Amino acid sequence: MSIEWISVENIQEIAHKYGYWTIFWGILLENLGIPLPGETVTLVGGFLAGSKELNYWLVLVDAIAGAFVGGICGYWIGRAGGWSFLLRITSFFRISEARITRIKERFSENVGKAVFFGRFFALLRIFAAPLAGITEMPFGKFFIYNLAGAAAWGSAMVTLAFFAGQVVSLEQLVGWVSQFAIAALFILIAIIVIPLWLESRKEKVE
Repeated sequence: MSIEWISVENIQEIAHKYGYWTIFWGILLENLGIPLPGETVTLVGGFLAGSKELNYWLVLVDAIAGAFVGGICGYWIGRAGGWSFLLRITSFFRISEARITRIKERFSENVGKAVFFGRFFALLRIFAAPLAGITEMPFGKFFIYNLAGAAAWGSAMVTLAFFAGQVVSLEQLVGWVSQFAIAALFILIAIIVIPLWLESRKEKVE
């Protein structure tokens, strides 16, 4: 997610001014649901490391730490009051609590995968940790999946920008990664929504 005034150029300016803190806080705040382009911030950090303006290892540590700490905050937000908040939202759209409970149970079966792989999907990167809290995933288990997911995502994004940024422009790289994340999200939604739709139709027939 991003907001209009935060362009790639603006992020580069902020990163030049505040350095590694830009990467850490940009990713952490995105994980808390604030509309900041955490993915773009990470790519900018990797790009600047590739051009020797920042240190690769410090950028990588910042990216992983921001994603990890943000995930933990999101988990406890979901654990503290996420379920009641979710029910209020779904009731507005006239979705029954029973159906939401079934979705919750289904999500619980794959919550570890969602926490790990969710980092690579637009929007799911923000909601996976709170949803893990809502489903009451054991914190120890969440801690491991969250750390592994943060490390995998941070390493992939920073390393990609570090090397690819020497061949293509930063704007082009950000565009490609954003398109991939959005396309992957639509595919994931289709995989989840279509079976639920077929199930609801079956229930109506019966």
